[in-house]
Amino acid sequence: MLPFKYPVPQTDPPRSPRETLPTMYDLPSEDPEEPGLPDEFHDLQPQLLSLTFRPRNYPASEIFSGTDMNLYYDVHHTLWHKRPDWFGVVGVPRLYDRSELRMSYVTWQEGVNPFVIVELLSPGTEKEDLGDNTDEEKLPPQSGNTAGNGQVLEAERKEEPPRKWEVYEQILRVPVYAVFSRYTNKLRVFELKGGHYQELELPESRVWIPDLSLGLGLWQGEFQGIDRLWLRWYDVDGNWILTEAEQQRQRAESAESRAQQAEAQLQSLIRRLRESGIDPDRFLNG
Repeated sequence: MLPFKYPVPQTDPPRSPRETLPTMYDLPSEDPEEPGLPDEFHDLQPQLLSLTFRPRNYPASEIFSGTDMNLYYDVHHTLWHKRPDWFGVVGVPRLYDRSELRMSYVTWQEGVNPFVIVELLSPGTEKEDLGDNTDEEKLPPQSGNTAGNGQVLEAERKEEPPRKWEVYEQILRVPVYAVFSRYTNKLRVFELKGGHYQELELPESRVWIPDLSLGLGLWQGEFQGIDRLWLRWYDVDGNWILTEAEQQRQRAESAESRAQQAEAQLQSLIRRLRESGIDPDRFLNG
């Protein structure tokens, strides 16, 4: 989409927000005030979630997942954003406009909000992730930015953006919000009911999400060479959804097992032929 010069000419009927508001090309993809990169767990865990996020009711081309990506949510404050550790969206093209990889996720351009968000608790973000903002410091003001239509967005920097919990619950109305602590290995899941998040009881550290035909739970196993408790998706039969690498390994192991069985059957036949006084070579090659 080509940006318009500001101010955008009025038309009748008016142009859609997709045409007149900043797109992912106009909005920053990183927060310059945020130091450093996530730790290794914050890198690996979202990978496993993305690799196993396969809702049955949607083709792969209509499923998108984002990791540590700016999520823009307010058309009136176009610089305001949150950066979930992981989020999944269904019913939206895998590629932006079906052609390009995303730099950010801009809800007024996409037209579809995330269905599920996962935050990985860390000491610095735990209170905000769980909706307790009493001791949180004020967010630093955003640096200046010029939107794609040429407007310098000054007014919104004078207001304070809502906290993460409020954005997910009240603005984006994300149906499922999950929080996982690698320090306590505890999974907490909140479901949007009556406009507010209600925590679900998870007796087996698993939750089934009917609208996705997927379940989310804790799995003990090895991923990228590290054996620990991981958060991953499972199917309607309760089986963990395999990554492509796991599928390839499983196929190789199955092929090796079939070959071993065939070899064992062959050796058994050879023994029986010899016991019967029959030349195995003549029998097998004849």
